[in-house]
Amino acid sequence: MNGLLGAVVDGILYSAWLFIIAVGLTLIYGVMKILNMAHGTFYAVGAYVAVTLLGWWFAQELPPWGIVPVMIASALVAGLVLGVVVERGILSRFAGRDPVVLLLVTYALFLILEDVIKLIWGVDPWIASEPLWVFGQVEFGELTYPTYNLFIVAVAAVVGGLLTWFLQFTAKGKILRAVIHDPEVSRAMGVNVGRWNLIAFITGSVLAALGGAFTAPTISVVPGMGVEVVVMMFAVVVIGGLGSIPGTVVGALIVGFVRSFAVHYWPELEVFSVYAVMALVLAIRPQGLFAGVELRKI
Repeated sequence: MNGLLGAVVDGILYSAWLFIIAVGLTLIYGVMKILNMAHGTFYAVGAYVAVTLLGWWFAQELPPWGIVPVMIASALVAGLVLGVVVERGILSRFAGRDPVVLLLVTYALFLILEDVIKLIWGVDPWIASEPLWVFGQVEFGELTYPTYNLFIVAVAAVVGGLLTWFLQFTAKGKILRAVIHDPEVSRAMGVNVGRWNLIAFITGSVLAALGGAFTAPTISVVPGMGVEVVVMMFAVVVIGGLGSIPGTVVGALIVGFVRSFAVHYWPELEVFSVYAVMALVLAIRPQGLFAGVELRKI
């Protein structure tokens, strides 16, 4: 029973983490139709900025309650800077190009930013594990977890709730949905599509950095960490359906629980299990579980 409970709890924690970083990729694709290969690097930059600021925070012996705002601020700074520079400086110049061209551009950005990370932070691991323990521990049956892990679940719930509320119940959200549905008609109706592209890309970048910032205390922050999450992110959005936020929720839960049960019961199949589920979904429904119907323009 403890093994089953551990697999379930780990699945929830891993799914929440996956959702935070993958929903930004979903949002960017939904609005801009760009598969951002550099999204994993935004996650890594968020982790590096967070671990840097957390190290300074604890070196100054400042109160522990401030670490959550510090991590949120880290994500905002990293995501805002990267989002503006990348979208305005590079991607906007390729607007309207073939999706394959944009894919190659973001892949080139991924390679460049990985080297930029090494130039700024070096190649040695960065560790700031203090937040993992300052909030104490919580027990699930006979299992004990850091209370900090629950923050990640709370952040995922808040992010999902805010995005749903914004898109479904606000005037600006309805404009964004119109841009997602048909940017040409939206532009003809007077909507500044370029500005909404920028807003969507910044928001997606901040969400990726937020996932990295909250992950930083739980791991060693090292070069190449962005590469590790790219496969899982794409598995989530492919299973759920590109551009679908509900699909991202379901995809994150599927990948999270499949990986968790594989780690607990069949560790040698950990990576294979995720690929197997993705292949099965694509064989049955190539567009993903929740992908909407795309209109064909003639």
